[in-house]
Parts: sequence; C-alpha cells; structure tokens
Amino acid sequence: MKKRILVLLVAMAMIVVPLAGCGGGGGDAAAEKQLVVQVGPNPETLDPALNSAVDGANTILHLFEGLLVVDENSQLAPGQAETWETSEDGLTWTFHLRDGLKWSDGSDLTANDFVYSWKRIADPALAAPYLDTVLNPIKGYNPEGTNPDDLAVSAPDDKTVVVELNAPCTFFGSLAAFATMMPVQQATIEANGDAWATSPDTYVSNGPFYMTEWEQGSHITVTKNPNYWNADAIKLDSIKFMLIEDSNAAYSAYQNGEVMFIKDVPTEEIPSLEGNEEFHVDPIIGTYYLNLNCNLDQFKDAKVRKALSLAIDRNYVAGTIMQGTYTAAGNFMGPGWVDPAGGEFMEKSNGGKPYIDNDNFEANLAEAKKLMEEAGYPNGEGFPEITYSTNDSGYHKAVAEYLQQAWGELGLSVKVDIVEWASFTPMRRNGEYQAARNGWVGDYDDPSNMIELLYSTNGNNDGKYNNPEFDKQIDISRSTLDLNERSAALHKAEDILMEDAGCIPVAYYNDFYLQKPNITGAWHSPYGYWYFMYADITE
Repeated sequence: MKKRILVLLVAMAMIVVPLAGCGGGGGDAAAEKQLVVQVGPNPETLDPALNSAVDGANTILHLFEGLLVVDENSQLAPGQAETWETSEDGLTWTFHLRDGLKWSDGSDLTANDFVYSWKRIADPALAAPYLDTVLNPIKGYNPEGTNPDDLAVSAPDDKTVVVELNAPCTFFGSLAAFATMMPVQQATIEANGDAWATSPDTYVSNGPFYMTEWEQGSHITVTKNPNYWNADAIKLDSIKFMLIEDSNAAYSAYQNGEVMFIKDVPTEEIPSLEGNEEFHVDPIIGTYYLNLNCNLDQFKDAKVRKALSLAIDRNYVAGTIMQGTYTAAGNFMGPGWVDPAGGEFMEKSNGGKPYIDNDNFEANLAEAKKLMEEAGYPNGEGFPEITYSTNDSGYHKAVAEYLQQAWGELGLSVKVDIVEWASFTPMRRNGEYQAARNGWVGDYDDPSNMIELLYSTNGNNDGKYNNPEFDKQIDISRSTLDLNERSAALHKAEDILMEDAGCIPVAYYNDFYLQKPNITGAWHSPYGYWYFMYADITE
C-alpha cells in the first residue's frame, strides 16, 4: 500500500535573556523566571477529557501534549508523535512516537497510554462533552453508546498508535492535537478516581509544565517539566495562572504590575486603551450566541424563539455595548470556517446573504412582534417571565441588561441571574436554566466543529435543540466521501437551524487582551488559545 509520509520538524532557536525588574516576575528574579498571567477564573475541570471551556483548555495545553500540536502559524506540527502517516484510502492513520517519552513523574509514556485515554473518552459513564465530536470519525464509535473496546485504536508496539476511521477525515490531524485527546495516566486515575485532576499531588501530565500549586479561587502554578522531550527549549521556570473572575480586579492587577497579561479587560476601559501598544484585538473563529432551553414549554415553539432572536439589535450590541470589539452576527457560522468544497463557509451560506438582516432592525422587530402574536402571545400577554442566566465578566452583564429592554419591546419580563463561572457551565450543560448566554470558539477550522454542537446527542448541546432533519443533514456530512455533498449537507443543516432559531447568534468573536511588551515568544491562535510554553521575559 502506497503511503504518504508526513514529517514535520520543529526548529526552535530561543535566546535566554536574564529576567531583571519585570512586573509579575514573582520572587527572586535571578533564581526563578516566572510569568504571571490571567486567562480566566477557577476552571470547572482540568481533566482533558471533561473540559469544554477555553479557560480550562488554556491551562491544559501547557500541562499536556497530544500526538500533534498546533504551532505559532496555526499549522499542525509534531507533538508526542515525531512522524505520522495516512493510508492511501485515508482510512488508517499511524502515529510514531518520539524516543524516551516520559510522564511528569518520570515514568515511561507509551502508545498504550493513548489507547487507554481515547477509549476512556468513549466510555459513556465518563460523559465527556466532546465525545461525539472527537470520536465520531473513528471506526467502532456508536453515538447510541460505545463499548470502549470496540474503538479502533491500537498500539502494535510501545511507539506506534494506529487509528482506523469510518471514512476519510481531512481534519483528523486537528483532532489528534485537540486537548480532549491528550493522554492521561491510567495508574493515576485508577488510584485516585475523579479526584486525580483536582490536586497537584495526583496531577500527572506529559506537557512542557506540570502542576505544583492549585489554590482554588486564587491561582494555579505550573513548573517547567524536566521530563518533557523538548525541555531545553522552555525558558520559563514557571507560569502562575491567576484565577481572577472580575475583569476590574484583573485590570487592577495588571496596572499594579502583579500580572503581565490579562485576558479579561474591563469594557469601560477599552476606549482609553485604543492606540496603546499593550492592548491587542485579535480575530478568532467563533460566535457569541444565546441558548433558549428547548425542553421548556415556553421555548418549544420556533416562532417564539425566532421572535426573541429578531428582537435583538445586533449592530447596537456589537457596535455600542461591545464597543466594536465584536462584529454583529447574521449567521451562526461566521468568518474563518473553511468550506469542505473550498473557500469560506460563510460566503456560501444562504445564497451568500446573512440569515438575519442586521441593517433592517425595525423590520426585524415588527416581524418579531407578529411572530409572538401568531404563537399566542400578543404583546407578550400570557408569556412567563424569562430568567436569563450569565456569568459576570466581559460584556455578559451589559448584554443581559440590554436583553431586558429588547425583549421588553415584545411585552416580556426578563430577570437577570448572575452565576459564578465554575457553576455556570455545568448548570447550562445540565439544562438547569431558562435562557443563557453561550458561545463557541473553533477548535479547528472545519465547520463541523461548531455546527455539530446542535446535534441532538452532542454533549455540548446546552439548548437541548432536537430536530431530526437537522440531525439527518449532519449524519450525511459525516458519512459522505463527496466534498460537495458534505458541503451541501452542512449548509442545509445551518438553514434548518436558523429557521428554527435553535440558538440565537448575536456576534462574532474577537479576543482583546493586555500584554506587557517584554513577553516574547508567546502567541495567540485564532482558536482563542494563548501559548506561553515557549515564552521568555526580557528586560
């Protein structure tokens, strides 16, 4: 069988510069070079298989490494696997591990660790949120319930991982680099159960850093891992992730020199930061959207859901409330997603026109009022009060307060429920809410990564949307080998979703953050991640 060998060599030439007098240096600068950053509040989980949040992933990618990684150019590069190859028919992927791989505790890491970790994800009892997304391409996966032993992942020897697919999957390399698919140590999990990922004492990892401190609500400290295969390229001795939920507190810490990077910038400070070299606004692929709990009687009617969507002035939200840092969304799938048939997915959606005409808000609002009347709620009469849940960071609270006014135009009463981040995501996932803010940033640029969120059995389908016709189109996109047919199915799925208002897209994401100029070698990806592992701190 003819094989295509993919060998990527990563050359890293980094100059060690002594740290002197840097804010966020933490202690004796000559003795330890520590980078102090804020990427979010206390994470819900740091188990790679269970995490579904960007803030958790930002920490995990410094602690673990998959078969492949994403480099500073957003390209796939070797990780734990030094080389990999695909069969001519695209159905078999073979990964060849590097020599001498170790866990952070010094024990050997082998191909069987990947087999264990991927089959662990397949176990329905684990309830991994990304279960359907990451394993669906693999032979033996069954969305109705998989026997982990049936998953076609094997290790013919200690240095080789073989994966058999149901059909060719052009983006499987991206899955192999994704945080959910990073290896975890079987002995640690069997000895400690779910608690393994809650304490530095039991948190064994394989990445450039390992965890040495986790003070809930305060910070997580990760220290350079001497057992990492590329440890010589790591310039930092440690990274301290400050677990700050309040953006004003994060900003104060940055201003005072206590941290050198913050992801959460107070919205009221943005006008004064324009033109500041330390303030960055970078595009990412993703959409800020709202979920209505489709299991609740008041949201089962698509007319109601569509009315609530059309009543939102997205230009006002993005341009005024979000101060132009986001872009008004007319589709669910925004810029940056690559169409399977070539080009940009968004350009081929709905005949090239947005589903929602954001430049004709008055007409949209009139249509919204008409739909509410058709649904049996003229001027909102008889419709129960809506409780809208959100966490209090960024623009979330301001958007919530706007929704009180916007949906009030339909005669509806809205109560805002502010929920702590660590509780917010499980509450939303479990469907324990009425309406809630949500959002998704792409893990890779194939449109399936986001549109499949609304598949009825997807673990990240927080709105509990369920339409057999939508699922049918997703099933076609998963099974066809014809790229044009796959493209058509995914576009049809978005057509159905938008007509149903299965969720309510509001704005397309950008990341805005503050970073001290003496941080070098770090980068930000269009998937919403910051990579500090090869960073340095200069004078």
